[in-house]
Amino acid sequence: MEAEDWLGSENQLGIDIWTNKYRYDGETFEQWISRISGGNEEIAGYMKEKKFLFGGRILSNRGLEYKGRKITLSNCYVIEPPKDEIESIFDCAKKLARTYSYGGGCGIDISGLSPKGAKINNAAKETTGAVSFMDLYSLVTDLIGQNGRRGALMISLDCSHPDVEDFINIKTDLNRVTKANISVRISSELMQAVKKNEKFRLHYTREATGETIERFVDARELFRHIAETNWDYAEPGALFWDRVKDWNLLGNTKEFSYAGVNPCAEEPLPAGGSCLLGSINLAEFVQNSFTENASFDFTGFKACVKASVTALNEVLDEGLELHPLQEQQESVRRWRQIGLGIMGLGDMLIKLGITYGEEAAVKLCDKIGFAMADTAIAQSALLAKEEGAYPGCSIEDVISTSFFLHNTTKSTQEIVKKYGIRNSQLLTIAPTGTLSTMLGISGGIEPVFANYYERKTESLHGKDVFYKVYTKIVEQYMKEHKITDDSQLPEYFVTAMTLDYRQRIDMQSAWQEHIDASISSTVNVPNEFTVEETESLYLYAYEKGLKGITIFRDGCKRLGILTPEEEKESKGAVAGEGLNRGEIIEINDEVIGKKRKLITGCGSLHCIAMFDPYTGALLETYLSKGSTGGCNNFMIGLSRMISISARGGIDIYTIIDQLNSTGSCPSYTVRRATRKDTSKGSCCPMAVGNALLDMYHEVQEELHQHKEEEKPKTVTSKAPKPKAVKSVSKKIICPECGESLLFEGGCTICKNCGWSKCL
Repeated sequence: MEAEDWLGSENQLGIDIWTNKYRYDGETFEQWISRISGGNEEIAGYMKEKKFLFGGRILSNRGLEYKGRKITLSNCYVIEPPKDEIESIFDCAKKLARTYSYGGGCGIDISGLSPKGAKINNAAKETTGAVSFMDLYSLVTDLIGQNGRRGALMISLDCSHPDVEDFINIKTDLNRVTKANISVRISSELMQAVKKNEKFRLHYTREATGETIERFVDARELFRHIAETNWDYAEPGALFWDRVKDWNLLGNTKEFSYAGVNPCAEEPLPAGGSCLLGSINLAEFVQNSFTENASFDFTGFKACVKASVTALNEVLDEGLELHPLQEQQESVRRWRQIGLGIMGLGDMLIKLGITYGEEAAVKLCDKIGFAMADTAIAQSALLAKEEGAYPGCSIEDVISTSFFLHNTTKSTQEIVKKYGIRNSQLLTIAPTGTLSTMLGISGGIEPVFANYYERKTESLHGKDVFYKVYTKIVEQYMKEHKITDDSQLPEYFVTAMTLDYRQRIDMQSAWQEHIDASISSTVNVPNEFTVEETESLYLYAYEKGLKGITIFRDGCKRLGILTPEEEKESKGAVAGEGLNRGEIIEINDEVIGKKRKLITGCGSLHCIAMFDPYTGALLETYLSKGSTGGCNNFMIGLSRMISISARGGIDIYTIIDQLNSTGSCPSYTVRRATRKDTSKGSCCPMAVGNALLDMYHEVQEELHQHKEEEKPKTVTSKAPKPKAVKSVSKKIICPECGESLLFEGGCTICKNCGWSKCL
């Protein structure tokens, strides 16, 4: 079998993802399957049938330790929380760096650090607070590369910490903590205070001095603050921490405690904890798809669960010595967490003719979830029979947990009582963004995001032409039923943006009943969704027993490259109007000039830009370094390339897109963290792009204000005529291909080229 046979010859995106992300050194598909399966023929068969896939780190790295590479097979880690001392704070940064260098994402909780103003016995006299060290951890995440990408980080803080309000606000500054997700640990105590409209106590006692910092806040105001900031910035996420601690197989194990969660929040883990991931594709277990006789194959599904649990344990054993830190190796040996999850739920329901979120879908998910949990626990017990239970296993503690009693049949309970279980944690639902995009299915527990996506092509005359690319499941249905218009699709083809939001919570709740870890979850809502509705949805999520949730409002100030829709539509055809291929615009002295001084990682940089006096289009750019900054020859070369592009008819937004795709500069990042005086961006080209856009907007505003005044009498320029910006609607743009990104399950994902990032 070849990759084209596996994914479909028409699935070029999937083939590209496999080739660029998972294939190693030109290996064939069969060689890849053999390497990734580790010789396990049963799991190799499930992979070939697209019924199961390991997590990305395993698909990329398994077997390559023999090639002399420093790798890990785990997607995620939780670093031991820093203690309230400077050495521990920087030790934590060191552990982050080491883990990133092996390819692992990390989570840390900073609730143990003193709040701002606490007395300390050194030259500073009082601490800058827990929140101030988030910049350090974000900086480390930005600096350490992972084979062309950066690390992923989750920072959490307890809702009772006196710095919690600063923590909630930190990412409203779009230049701070840009390389981390953040979540608030929300306690049941706070939620009860919210319901009763009571005061809530923020408190911290510093062990070194005995000082207690305490104040009371209005619980409802604090909760609304969380909801309001999430509404506008898609962060912080909410972790309902008591539910996290109690609803699992370890809830009664006194010597165990969760230290934090991974970057997408689906994996609560102990200090030094790590987890291997794998996902079952539910869509491949539907029999008689798209017919009245469609059904779910429970027998085949349970067999796949058993094989997957066994396979993940094999990978766990192989990877024990590959973890970056000794404390991680010790934690994994003691607790043996694995994370088996699902993907393709949205596709499965469409194949069955069931509407996502409605009662029939919730009931089916409840049934599948129970079968998954019961089967996984039983298989882990059978592995314990052969190889022993995990070292920290107390059988009495496990079988007395509410989660165990709720999710096992009598036969499974008897096996566990006799042998214990091999794994302390078994099930999780990760985002599966790249995996599901490769297979062309919906990710995690998310519904199908959209029935189709618009793609743009340019005609020979430079005019943009938009066409529909149907989601794979939609295309299959339309072909089988000979439909050419998507308006004829049945009502059960709901999408993330047409779904009732409470139904989305109902679906997650049904699965959380049977998942002992957690679920990476994003509820997508439209731009007009209100703060009050956001707050109400958080309350509903808590009442329904969720462990965590993030709400993403279309058009919010989410980090990323944001481009107004009208600006995007003005690219290409309008900017190149009147120019043939190879023609260059001539300019004279009658132009509008603007100047900016930029501060970069190396020092100062001067940027001068010339704009057409009729249209405000960019025509020429001049860059020169200040007394301390950068390579002057590089700046001259960059300015010439920008200028020739602009005069060749390429609009300013396309130019800026290219400048914004150049990545991060270490010196720039260090200066931003230490001196906090750098211009917007993360390297010189990005700073130049931001300055050009700022000057362009300024010129457009001036032209708008003076449009009734007499225009210059003699202008010979053939400048392009892009439209002025009028809209504030925003999209997140892919840094690889320029198409719009989607936000699913805690990650930004490009459905055009497969780029993804969990930020």
